[in-house]
Parts: sequence; structure tokens; C-alpha cells
Amino acid sequence: MKLSALKTFLELQLGKSTLLNPTSEDPDILSVHYDSRSVIPGALFVAVKGLSSDGHRFVRDAVKKGALAVVANQDLFEGDVDVPVITVNDSRKALALCAAAFYGHPSEKLHLTGITGTNGKTSTTYLLESIYNAAGFKTGVIGTINYRFGDRVFPNPMTTPESLDLQKILFEMVDEGVTHAVMEVSSHAIDLHRIMGLSFDTAVFTNLSQDHLDYHATMDEYWACKKRLFTEYLENTSAPKKPSAVINITDREGAELSALLSVPVLTTGTADAFVRMENTTIDIHGITGELVTPKGRTRITSTGIGQHNLENILCAAGAALAAGASLSDIETGLSRFNVPGRLERVDNTQGFHVFVDYAHTPDGLLNVLETLRPLTRGRLITVFGCGGDRDKTKRPKMAAIAETYSDLVVVTSDNPRTEDPSTIIGHIMEGFSGTRIEEGGSLQNIKGYAVEPDRRTAIALAIGCAKADDTVLIAGKGHETYQILNTGTIDFDDRIEAKKALENHD
Repeated sequence: MKLSALKTFLELQLGKSTLLNPTSEDPDILSVHYDSRSVIPGALFVAVKGLSSDGHRFVRDAVKKGALAVVANQDLFEGDVDVPVITVNDSRKALALCAAAFYGHPSEKLHLTGITGTNGKTSTTYLLESIYNAAGFKTGVIGTINYRFGDRVFPNPMTTPESLDLQKILFEMVDEGVTHAVMEVSSHAIDLHRIMGLSFDTAVFTNLSQDHLDYHATMDEYWACKKRLFTEYLENTSAPKKPSAVINITDREGAELSALLSVPVLTTGTADAFVRMENTTIDIHGITGELVTPKGRTRITSTGIGQHNLENILCAAGAALAAGASLSDIETGLSRFNVPGRLERVDNTQGFHVFVDYAHTPDGLLNVLETLRPLTRGRLITVFGCGGDRDKTKRPKMAAIAETYSDLVVVTSDNPRTEDPSTIIGHIMEGFSGTRIEEGGSLQNIKGYAVEPDRRTAIALAIGCAKADDTVLIAGKGHETYQILNTGTIDFDDRIEAKKALENHD
């Protein structure tokens, strides 16, 4: 990619740009970077302002390492460098566009599905991946747990990667022969323009509830951001793609969104939706029922449990139909349902049930507990905490929800990060109205809540007091294999800790 071609492209996409330090040469850009530490000779460095640092402070470092040109924000760029600098109104948008152009617009060569919503994104990606595999599609997935394609699995530090990393992943998928890609789209990614330059075939909306108010400030802002995947990106997808939306109208915001769009919409969930279930049975072992779609009916059996998983199943089925999968593919794919850390069962021979779930929001915890409560013949025992350096307002709300649906709640640490765990627990305790069981007190046959800051000990206490027909829910961290403390990150997996506690159960 030539520097002159890049400047012309950015002007077409973003409007006016200014070229400082012009040169008679028109060099080839050999790589693109937003982290000055990774710059190599012949690179383009795009300076972006992040949440904790500003790339404009490191422009000189990038040039010293061999950057042949820089893209920067007009109002943030300072300094004297001897390479061409293209200044633009928004360098974050420029980064996304530069990345798309550098990697040859890989999303245009894929059937790309973006899934957004507060809860259910990860489960829906796994469900859709399973259906795609049953259909024989070569599939790639980018999500909270990891990104994966072919036989390769890579850790993913964020739900939706930075735009440059995202375009590189999609490029590698195309190079590997992937035909269908599925990605989670977070509100952060939309707001920070990480998905700019992507061409979506299908966008899926799962639901909306309180989350990320430490970032968006209000629910109205959060909802407005989510809608942009559909109104700003999907509806502007160009030919030859024929974009469509799959929207869960069981959710109030989903019903609102479905009425706004000009692209074809497959509604899911309600009795009058295009994709729905009839004659449904949900129990502690899974979901069965008849899937009704515009293409016909088929019998569905899934090991996922609960109404929220039923809604995820319907969203995945709708997205699969939009991608051309058959009813037989959907039936086969859904029967293989398994999502790490999403009501993931920890097998045991004790006669009670243990589940690990990622529920870390009020709505997420409510969904899981509303699922487990009617399916539990004995006591429902819940272990949960709240993450540090995140929305504090949800902490007492989650306590009230846990207390309402559980017989026993064990409050513990989640990922406290830089916050004092006792402070977080104090905020949680404001939401309880019942009896606190003091340290050392019996947890047998008593309704109330106990506090144990050490998560390993809390899990052992909950499982240790469980009896036949009880259900133990360990909520908050799900698939995570680490715990983030003030002193650093340590290895920690709720599933492994639950298995250890089960081995010591009387």
C-alpha cells in the first residue's frame, strides 16, 4: 500500500486530512502499528488516544524505530518529526480504515456475523459455530473466551479486539480457508470504532440489561451504542452482500430495534416471531422442543438449560438460516451444545448439581437463578462476588437477586483488581435484608448469607454443605482460568476448584 493511496483513501472515508512534511517519495507501507513498541522499519504508526495512555506521546519513539509515516489526530498531534504525518479528525477511525485497507478488506471475503447484546453473546457464538460445523462450513470465531479457526485456538484479551488486530485475525482466517466468521461485538468496540471497515452479512441482537455503566454512564447511552451495529454498520453494508438482522423480540429493546430497520429482520423468541419454539420442555438436564422457522419445523434437543439458553438457541438458529444452513444442520449443531463457563456442569456422583456460570451482571445472575430455582428440588446455594474497578451500582442489586432466589448465598471475591476486596463485599452486603451467618456458623439447613473473601474457601464451603437434590451455582468468572488481584494475576479456575471440593465432600 502506497502512502499517497492511503492519504487519498482516508480523505474519501473521513473527509479532509492534512499532510505534514510531504516528500517527493511515495514509499510502500510494510506494516501498520498502534503500539510504538512493535514498530519495525517501513511501518505506518497510527497514534490513538486510549483509555489509559495516548499514542501521540510515543510518535517520536515510533519514528526512531523506523516508522516511515504517522497518522495522528489533528488536535492531539504535537512535536517535530522528519517523516510525513497525515493528520485527521479521528485517528481511531483512521486506524480501523488503515487496517482494513492494509489487509485487503478480509471481511468482504467472508460471511460475517456480528453478535451483540448484554448477555448471551458467547453462548450464541458457540451455538452458531456448532451449526456451521454441522453444515460443513469452514468456521472462525472471535469472542470473549478466545478466537479460533482451523485447528488453532488463541487467547483473546478482550471481547472484540482492537481494529488492527481484528483485521489481521480476519485476514488469517481468509488465508486459512475460512468461509464463515462469527464475532462478538461489544459496546466498547462499537464506541471505539474497532468494527469500522467491516462488512457484515448478519447482525444478531440477544438482549439488553445493565452493564458497563462505568464506561457509558447511562443506560440510554449504552443502548444507543448497541443499536449502531445495526443502524450504522449493517444497514450500510454494500453489494454484493445482502445484509439481514436476527433480533430477539422477547427483549423490549429488541422489539424496538426490529421496527427501526430497513434490512430484512428474522425475529426470534415470541409466539409470533419468525423463529420460535413450540411444545418446549426445560429441565435440569436440558431443552427439548419443536423449532418453528420460515423454512419449516424440526425437533431440537440441547443440553443447555433455561429460558435464556432457549433464547440463545433461537438467535443462533436464525443466524444459521440467514447464512444458508439447513434445518438438519441446525438440529445436529444444537444437539452438540457446549459452552465453557456458561451453566457448565461440574459432574459428580454426590447426588446434587454443580454449575459454573459467567453471570457477572444483575440481569445475568437473575437469568441463571430464575432458571435454576424451579428446577432445583433441594436447596439452591449461590457463590458470587463482584469485580473491582467496575460499575459499583450493580453490587447491592446482585446481592438482592441472589438472596431472593437462593437458600444460601456465599459472598466472596471475584476479580478485585486494584480495589480492596472488603470494600467490594461491603457494597454487596448493602443489598441483603436477611440473616448473615457469622464466620464458623453452620451452613446446613439455614437460609441466609455468609461472607468468605477467599474464593477457593468459599467454593469449598458451598459444596461442602450441599446434599442430594441441591444445586450449587458458582457465578461470576465462568470460563476464566485466572483471578486478578491487586498484587497481580494468579491461576484460578472455578471448575477446577469445584472438582477439588467435590473430592473432599463427605
